[in-house]
Amino acid sequence: MRHQVSKLQLLVALLLLLTTATFAQNKYDTQLAEVDAYVEKARQDWKIPGLAMAIVKDDQVIWAKGYGVRELGKPESVNEKTLFAIASNTKAFTTALLATLVDEGKLKWDDKVTKYWPEFELYDAYVTREMTIRDLVSHRSGLATFSGDLLWYDTNHSRAEVIRRARFIKPVTSFRSAYGYQNIMFLLAGEIAAKVAGKSWDELVKEKFLVPLGMTTTNTSVTLRKPNENWASPHVVKHGEENNTVVRYDVIDNCGGAAVLNSCVAELAQWMRLQLGRGTYNGKQFFSAPQSHQMWQPNIFNFISPAAEKFNPTRHFSAYGMGWGLADYQGRKVVSHGGGMTGMISQTALMPEENLGVVILTNSETGLPSWMVNKVFDVFLGVPKRDWSAEMLDRVSKAQAAGKTEEAKAEAAQVKGTKPSLEQSKYAGTYSSQLYGEAKITEENGKLVLQLVPAPNFIGDLEHWHYDTFRVKWRDSVRYAFPKGYVTFTLKANGQLDEMKVDCPNPDFDFTELDFRRK
Repeated sequence: MRHQVSKLQLLVALLLLLTTATFAQNKYDTQLAEVDAYVEKARQDWKIPGLAMAIVKDDQVIWAKGYGVRELGKPESVNEKTLFAIASNTKAFTTALLATLVDEGKLKWDDKVTKYWPEFELYDAYVTREMTIRDLVSHRSGLATFSGDLLWYDTNHSRAEVIRRARFIKPVTSFRSAYGYQNIMFLLAGEIAAKVAGKSWDELVKEKFLVPLGMTTTNTSVTLRKPNENWASPHVVKHGEENNTVVRYDVIDNCGGAAVLNSCVAELAQWMRLQLGRGTYNGKQFFSAPQSHQMWQPNIFNFISPAAEKFNPTRHFSAYGMGWGLADYQGRKVVSHGGGMTGMISQTALMPEENLGVVILTNSETGLPSWMVNKVFDVFLGVPKRDWSAEMLDRVSKAQAAGKTEEAKAEAAQVKGTKPSLEQSKYAGTYSSQLYGEAKITEENGKLVLQLVPAPNFIGDLEHWHYDTFRVKWRDSVRYAFPKGYVTFTLKANGQLDEMKVDCPNPDFDFTELDFRRK
């Protein structure tokens, strides 16, 4: 006999479902209202043109919203589907790809790199021989943080060529002894995953994660951008200026699995659900819980200074797992990663014990996203509130003042009344770096001009500073907000040109390691 359900029973059931859904939606209204107001005020205080944020709690997307505009001077607003460059947040996708291959038995975390990339070579033969997949994605290669990044930044070097040239980068620490953030090692890890899977990294990440997670607008190259699409534009504050300027996107396809993804908070919320689900999303397993555990275990530790400990007293350790930074906050483990590209800064942070995740994307260069996540955590944990935005803004203001003082000292160090050792035309010519490639010095309109050959946009005008040192001012074709730098020429004992040393102090790219010699 078929079970009969009365209309009254159906109505009660429907009302119950609606009540439950409303409760799920409104359960965190108080917390979200506080976060909402705080984010908008912080965005304005930090002069960020546009920002987007999503929050996941208990496997639900409880907040996804945009703030501000996609581009200064234009009316289009940022929303939850606006695309931003997420830069190094790409790294967690690469380690997740590797995790799927480990689950399939196609590789192991502790396999030697040369097993899959026989041509792999670093400066130290021992490191070359002993380097494992785990080492690649743990930032413990012995290379300095960001070392070699000029190999891929805005250059025409292919992914394979960037990896090949890494053999000329000199280490700064012994192997596995210290943390050194390495994009090139992650690029190689992504290319190994591609080689094992028999398809490009771009195809692999789309097949394994983007399509099944419904991340349909997330992509692997800004070259796929079409007119009038919902993309945020990058903004930078150029050296010596105070306001943001719109710049074009970095084309960094040759950085592959280290930094190339572009995404929106609506879709990254699904990625956070997968991560908080320990590799399972909507009942489907993408990678196993044991592999999730592996990625979230410390492989190298970072030093926490007394000043940092005082500023953030609930943080007792800082480490890196595989594709994720690891720390504690208010007694809970935090799994996080930031991303920075010219004109774009982002942050993803997960608190697994609370089943809580937040992602913040911005179209300018400030440190706000990395601290804004603390505000979200504070609100949801119910701990005493701190005005993280105001505190960090104050610290940044003091740091900028200190920077201006140092810049003034550098200006005062100029030795007046000197002149170059040689006639200006003698400095023109080709200089070669085993690591980087060639650079050329030419004469234009009676002045010297520097051109980095692998990076056609890198053109700088030289002006004599003192002795054989010239100041370099990069042209607008260079998107990164470099300050004025220095180019110093050295002579051999016989008076002939020997080396050209480029130094342009900045937090991301090391010109001094390029070691140009006159051809």
